[in-house]
Amino acid sequence: MQQTRDMRQGGNGVPRTATTVSKIDDQAYQELQANFQGELIRPGDEQYESARAVFNGMIDRYPALIARCANADDVIKAVNFARQRGLALAVRGGGHNGGGLGTVDDGLVIDLDPMNQVEVNAAARTVKVGGGATWGEVDNATHAHGMATPSGIISTTGVGGLTLGGGMGHLTRRCGLSIDNLIGADVVLADGSMVRASAEQNPDLFWALRGGGGNFGVVTSFEFRLHPIDMVTVGITLWELEHTQQVMKWYREFLPRQADEVNGFFAFLVVPPGPPFPEAIHLKNVCGVIWCYTGPQDQAESLFAQVREVAPLLFEFVAPMPQPAMQSMFDALYPRGHQWYWKADFIKEIPDAAIEQHIAYGSKLPTMQSTMHLYPIDGAASRVGAEETAWAYRDAHWGMVIVGVDPDPAKKEELIAWTRAYWNAIHPTSAGGAYVNMMMDDEGQERVRASYRHNYDRLSQVKRKYDPDNLFHINQNIKPAP
Repeated sequence: MQQTRDMRQGGNGVPRTATTVSKIDDQAYQELQANFQGELIRPGDEQYESARAVFNGMIDRYPALIARCANADDVIKAVNFARQRGLALAVRGGGHNGGGLGTVDDGLVIDLDPMNQVEVNAAARTVKVGGGATWGEVDNATHAHGMATPSGIISTTGVGGLTLGGGMGHLTRRCGLSIDNLIGADVVLADGSMVRASAEQNPDLFWALRGGGGNFGVVTSFEFRLHPIDMVTVGITLWELEHTQQVMKWYREFLPRQADEVNGFFAFLVVPPGPPFPEAIHLKNVCGVIWCYTGPQDQAESLFAQVREVAPLLFEFVAPMPQPAMQSMFDALYPRGHQWYWKADFIKEIPDAAIEQHIAYGSKLPTMQSTMHLYPIDGAASRVGAEETAWAYRDAHWGMVIVGVDPDPAKKEELIAWTRAYWNAIHPTSAGGAYVNMMMDDEGQERVRASYRHNYDRLSQVKRKYDPDNLFHINQNIKPAP
C-alpha cells in the first residue's frame, strides 16, 4: 500500500500529522492502470499537488487517487473501481465549484479535464461538448459559426458543473438557462453502465439532470441547442454608493419590463485597478450594473439613454464585443487559486428593507474581489414550467450570490464572517432556496430540500432508480427514496 506523510491541514480541518495508508493497494492500482488510457495520479507522484488543486484555494483536500479520464471507457472503469472498493467518489469538470465538490479526502476523483472535445453542427444549430470542457472552449468553437448557447460569466468555468446545476449567465433572459438548451447527455451510471438521457431516452433521468447537480451519474458529453448570437453590446455602468438606494429601486422595476434581449446583473464591487477604468476610481467601492444586450446594435443607445437618467454616473463603458470576449471579461480578475466563500439565495422581490441591508454590507466589501451579484432569471427562463426540469424556482426574478474573495489565506475567516453576516441579514427576504452551484458543502440537508422545493421528492425517486446506494454523494446531495 502507498503511504504518504503531510503536515498540512486537510479539507476536513484535521491536521495531517500522521502517516496515512491509502485504501488503494498496489495490486488494485496496477489492475486499474493496466486498462486505463488516461492518467492515474497518487499521493507522492510529482504532479499530485497540482492535480489535487481546485479553483477555490480555500479547499485543500487529499484524494487517494485522481483518475484523469481520456474517454468514457476510462470513466466506466473509474466508477466501477470506486464502487467495488467502497471509495468516496468525486467528479470534477472545470473544478470551479465553490464548495470544492469536485474533490474529496481519501477517495477517488474522476477528473474529466482531458475530455474537452467540442463539435459544432452548424446546420443543425447544435454543439456536442465533452464533460471536461470549459465554457471558453465552447464559446470559441460556436462563435466561429456565429452562434452561442447560454453559459455563465467566467469562461474558465466547466460546462458540466454549471449545466447540471442549472446554468445562469449573460444570456439567461434571452435564451433561458443552460439546462433549457440541453438536448441530450451521455451518462455513466453508478453500476458502470452508460446510457443516453434525452426527451426520448430515459426521460426521467434527463429531467433530473437539468438542475439536479451531479447526483445521478457522470456526464461524459452534453448536446446543446445553439442560437444566432455573434456580437453583443457590453455595458458597465457604475454609480457612487450614495446613489445605491435610488439605483436598486429603479433596477428592480426597470429590468423585468425589458425585452429578453436586455440582461443586466446588479453588483457591489471595488473598481479593479486597470483598464477600462480610469485611475481616479481605482479601488473605489461602488454599485453598478453589468449589461449584455443581444438586440440590434443600432438600438443599444436607447437602452443606455434610460440608464443615464437614473442618477449621475461615475463611469460608463458601452461597446459592441464578440460574445466570447464578454464571457471572458472577468477571467483575469478571478484567477485560479484564490480564497472563496459563497452564500446564495433565490430572490423574488427586492423590498426596501432588503435594500437597506444591501447598502449596509455592500458598502463594506472586505477585499477588492469580494462582491454581491443579483443575476436575472426571468425572461425566457421564467417561461419554462416549474416542473418541466429539476430547477424549481422559475418564479424567482434573481439569483443572488455573496462572495468573499482574496488571494491571501490569512483573510479566510474575515471573508467567511462578512459573507455569512451579509447573507443572514438578507435571507429573511429571500424565496427560501438557492442556486445549488453557489452553495458551500456545509449547508445541510434542509437547505438542499429548500433549493429543490416541490421537485425534491421526485428527484429522490429518480435517485433511487439510478443510484440507489448513493455512490454519487459528493454534491448537494439528494438522498435516494427509501
